[in-house]
This record gives sequence, C-alpha cells and structure tokens, in this order.
Amino acid sequence: MTSIVEIDTTNRRQVHQFLDLPFRLYRDAAQWVPPLASDVRRMLDRKRHPFYRHSDAAFFLAVDGSGTAVGRVAVLDNRNYNAYNHEQTAFFYLFECENESTTAQALFDAAFAWARARGLGRVYGPKGFTALDGMGLLVEGFEHRPAFGIPYNLPTYPALLESAGFVPVSDILSGYLSSDVVFPEKIHRLAERVQERRGLRVARFRRRRDLRALIPDLQAMYNAAIEGTPGNVPLTDDEVRTLAAQLLWFADPRLIKLVMARSAETGKEHPVGFLFAYPDISAAIQRCKGRLFPFGWLDALLELRRTDWLNINGAGIVEEYRGLGGTAILFSELYKSIAERGAQHVDVVQIGADNDRMLRDLRDFGVDFYKTHRMYQRSL
Repeated sequence: MTSIVEIDTTNRRQVHQFLDLPFRLYRDAAQWVPPLASDVRRMLDRKRHPFYRHSDAAFFLAVDGSGTAVGRVAVLDNRNYNAYNHEQTAFFYLFECENESTTAQALFDAAFAWARARGLGRVYGPKGFTALDGMGLLVEGFEHRPAFGIPYNLPTYPALLESAGFVPVSDILSGYLSSDVVFPEKIHRLAERVQERRGLRVARFRRRRDLRALIPDLQAMYNAAIEGTPGNVPLTDDEVRTLAAQLLWFADPRLIKLVMARSAETGKEHPVGFLFAYPDISAAIQRCKGRLFPFGWLDALLELRRTDWLNINGAGIVEEYRGLGGTAILFSELYKSIAERGAQHVDVVQIGADNDRMLRDLRDFGVDFYKTHRMYQRSL
C-alpha cells in the first residue's frame, strides 16, 4: 500500500529519497539531464535558499509498502508573487511519479490540502522557486535532449496530471537554429543605425567580475520591465545574489550582452536590453549525474570550452525601445554570438506561445520550434 509523507527537510534520509527518485525513474531515458545536485538540494534547505525568507513550501513523497519512493511533488506558497499579482495561487514543482494515477492523485491531494490550509484557491505549474527555474511539463520533443536547466519528463506525466484534475492553460516553445542559416545582412545594418540614432551601445564582457558589478542594474531593469505585467514578481536582493551565483559559474562572459542607454538627467549608462547565451554543458552534467564534486566540475569546465551547442535563454528590451528597432539589435547580437562562439547547434529556449511577434520573427530567421512545455492549473 502506498502512503504519502510530508518530508522533514532536516531529515537526511528523507531528503535523499526525494532527490534520488528521478535517477531510478529515468534510468532508461537517454535524453534526461539531471539537475545540479547542489541547486536542487538548496531548494529543500530552509536556511540557505532565499525563497524561504518570504515564502514557504512543502515536499511530499509517495512511498510503497517496502519503503521505496514511487512519487514526489513540491508545493509552493510564494507570498511575494501572490501579493504582487493579487492572487491566491500555489505552485507545484519537482513532480515525479511512476505511471500510476492513484499515486499521482494521492500526492496531489496532499499538496491540495496544504494549499487550502493556507487560503490558496488555485494550483498552477510546474513553476519553481526562482526566475531561473525552467517552467512547464514537456508534451512535445521527448526525443531531444533538453537544454541545460530546462525540464524534461516522462511522456506519461501529462495524463497523470489530467487524471488529478489539472487542465492545460498555456504552452511554452523552444526552438532549434542551425549555424548554417543565412542571416539577413540588412538586420545588422538596421541594428547599427538604431544604435547610432537612439544613442545605444551594446556592452560586451570578458570577465565575470565585470558582469557581477552590473547585477544591481540588471535587477532594476528586470523589476521595471515586469511592472504592471501579470504572472511575474520582482526579484529581491537575496534572490538576485543567488541567481547571479548560479549563472556566473558556467557563463561565457563574451556571450552576455547588454543594450545600454545613457540617461539625459544623470549622464550615466543603464541597461535597457539584454541577450543571455550560454554554452550548453548538458552532456557533462549527464556524465557526472549532476554532481560537480569531487571531479564533475572539471568535466563541466572542459565542456564549456568544447561544446558546439549554445543556449539562448534570455532576451528582452524595455518597451519604449521595442518598436524603434531595439529588437533588431537583439537579433543581430544573437547571430553574432553564434558566429563568435563557433556554435553548430542553438537552442532558443522557452518563449510563450502567446508571444506571436517574437515567434514570427524567429521563425522568419530560421528557428524551428520543436519542443513544447505546457502549464497546467487546477482550482481548489
């Protein structure tokens, strides 16, 4: 008989059971890339993860009669998100389960009860703890390895969610771009003209410490950009420091580009757009099973240099520059990054299916959208 346990996050044995379950479920899935062990372990650490300074989460484990873990789920009460969006929403995340609908239902029933006890009226996800956590349940593209940090799940999971009463609400697309696609030279020329006319400059970097110095400006740009848009939440100082630490250790500074504008009032430059590209180290993470220590970090560092895959997992420009050629700057820099890196394969990750203009432009430039993640919700 299967029982559901809310794990004690200070109990080492229970935490190990929770973290080790995917390695058994995905043992025959060659495409699966495990998360970094240090990152996922931090999600369960109430003293170290900045999420717990303003919010709360619970972690449920399904255990069979022999004591073997057969399912898991996390449920999050992100109080900052709910206050900012005037909602009473719980997120679910880290769902894994054997293909047994009664087990999935029991897991979610425990999560639903936890959410109801906190006055929450809807469960939505998969959505994680930070802006870096990949979103959605994979529903198309199971034959492809995910970009580093982007969720991968078994094909049985959508049916398990729907059997527990979840309904799909939106899709998120990821696309493939080959290096042999011919990029229109006129876009480069347009980008140059826009920069000259609007007084913009593309900042490029060689050292991680130069990027780190810009973190407060990036935080301000991100928080200003999402103001008034539903479904987002401003980043706190602690969250930004944690995100920066996660990003910078595997970043190639030359692939991080910021569109800078100079303030007429202060004369100081500030970022108004960005392009984040990263060498994909998924192959190394598969080999070390997500454990960078004691020796996995060396393989990961070597993979940063030799991989011919590039992930484009962040691009945007503040609204006042979008319709005035600012988007051309981003596309121009995207292709320059591919050429500068010598990448043969590019993953353009997680763009909302409702972002019609961006999707149309990317398709025109040769991006083939070949993976779909889906967001689900259930009313309580």
